[in-house]
Amino acid sequence: MYKKILLAADGSENAVRSARHALGIRAGQKDSHIDIIYVIDGEKAKSEVIHFGDTAVIEKKRKERLKPIIEMFEEENVSYDIHLKHGEPGPSIVEFANEGNYDCVVIGSRGLNKLQSMVLGSVSHKVAKRVQSPVMIVK
Repeated sequence: MYKKILLAADGSENAVRSARHALGIRAGQKDSHIDIIYVIDGEKAKSEVIHFGDTAVIEKKRKERLKPIIEMFEEENVSYDIHLKHGEPGPSIVEFANEGNYDCVVIGSRGLNKLQSMVLGSVSHKVAKRVQSPVMIVK
């Protein structure tokens, strides 16, 4: 069905559900590839530095958030790459998706940032409005 998929992930349970759907829509495509984008926003990065201090510990914690998705992809023998980006999640995902010419972008309806989804509008809504390829929003 889709060969080149972008999965937006932030370590939330919704991101894990989205990963399952990304696997499902590539079903039967042996040569498919999934790119995982993890965007670190400025406020979150600042709080991580204050809380953990050590950048090696921070990187380890970020990778741990993606561990359930990575394990799922490896169990299914899926080709994937992880892309860590810094910036505001919505625009960063949109820019990356539009530059990458993906067949489909998969994103959870809600992530870890509850304040942003309540005050500024959800990241998934921004992505759905601005990405040029089809977008699947997973609840």
